Amino acid sequence: MTSFPKESDVVIIGGGIIGVSTAYYLAKSGVSVTLVEKGIIAGEQSSRNWGFVRQQGRDPAEIPTIMRSLALWRGLSKELGEDIGFKQAGVFYLANTEEQVAGYEDWLKHAKEYQIDSHIVPKAEIQKYIPNNSGGWLAALRTPSDGKAEPSKATTALARGANNLGANILTNCAVFGFETEAGRVCSVRTELGSIKTNTVLCAGGTWSSLFCGRHNIPLPQLKVRSSVLRTSPAPEISKHSIWCRDVALRRRQDGGYTVAHGSATEAPIVPDTFKWGIKYLESYKKEKSRLRIKLNGRFYKELMTARRWNIDGPSPFELERIYDVSPNKKILNEAFNNLRNLFPELENATVIESWAGLIDVTPDAVPVISPVEKIPGFYLATGFSGHGFGIGPGAGELAAHMITGKASKQELSNFDYSRFF
Repeated sequence: MTSFPKESDVVIIGGGIIGVSTAYYLAKSGVSVTLVEKGIIAGEQSSRNWGFVRQQGRDPAEIPTIMRSLALWRGLSKELGEDIGFKQAGVFYLANTEEQVAGYEDWLKHAKEYQIDSHIVPKAEIQKYIPNNSGGWLAALRTPSDGKAEPSKATTALARGANNLGANILTNCAVFGFETEAGRVCSVRTELGSIKTNTVLCAGGTWSSLFCGRHNIPLPQLKVRSSVLRTSPAPEISKHSIWCRDVALRRRQDGGYTVAHGSATEAPIVPDTFKWGIKYLESYKKEKSRLRIKLNGRFYKELMTARRWNIDGPSPFELERIYDVSPNKKILNEAFNNLRNLFPELENATVIESWAGLIDVTPDAVPVISPVEKIPGFYLATGFSGHGFGIGPGAGELAAHMITGKASKQELSNFDYSRFF
């Protein structure tokens, strides 16, 4: 933690990869910036994700930003003076059905438009890239220029880089809210005191909707739970990170694998499910085969969470500084069994650790990087819908350009907050 500032040009709420990247690029351009995190840097999904850095399969709205992000990833280790585990080793999406193959072929139209090196690998050639598999896949979508990085290293390294450039990084400090003067942001109130500022960026991930609701700013955002495990060191079965409907895996720097289920994501029913559900109907129709709807203790916990609180606190944010989310053992057992069945070389791998995280999802699964017009000085960078790690540096740079007025309306148009209303 750095010293508590009395004022700052920009205050960022949230210490995940989006908030930290924005702080880094603002500080790099000479802007006075303070990042305030209620827990620890990368305490939630930014350290719990799969570690894919991919262009392929992205919504077309995200493609220019992920391409820029990939260019930034390539130089970050040298720029930060730290190893972040980035490697451009390619990503493989494997198809079990003709419908999936058609979907990959359709996405290639976007790849061609942006000159991305994605291509279809026919069934006969899959063995060349993933020897000794028993998948029987029909084809694959491959992007050689895609990459991977270590989530446990990257965000904290960016935070140190931002701090070295002059950014204030405050941890274990909840933000209660912001104050306005003549309708414009003038300060933020935290549990350590007030910071005078005219610009606030909410990059709170799954917490963003709750924070915005306190200020009567509606933000349609729900959560899904993703369970992940890591294995003991095991043979390298491919240079690529791999996804198929049964399992997703990335080889780690430690020689083990980060593993998740390819098509089993939990969607907990919470009070906001009823508030925003109508906006998610189209998304649900597309994803219903992979969603596992659950009613569990999360519903009652969020039902009892305060939606309004005094600007001087206390707030819900210091009551639960980091979401304590346990993994779904049934889903992980399925994934691990699938892993060993599909890739016989990994049959002796053992599970070393498992964890889970909550992912912030918007109705169209595209993030919000946008000003909130009715409150000048308040901005959003949230709702990255499980795509945030790979796109993080590019999205952070875009958010920094938005705040400093360097981003064009065209660059921001796909991420506009008002599209939901």
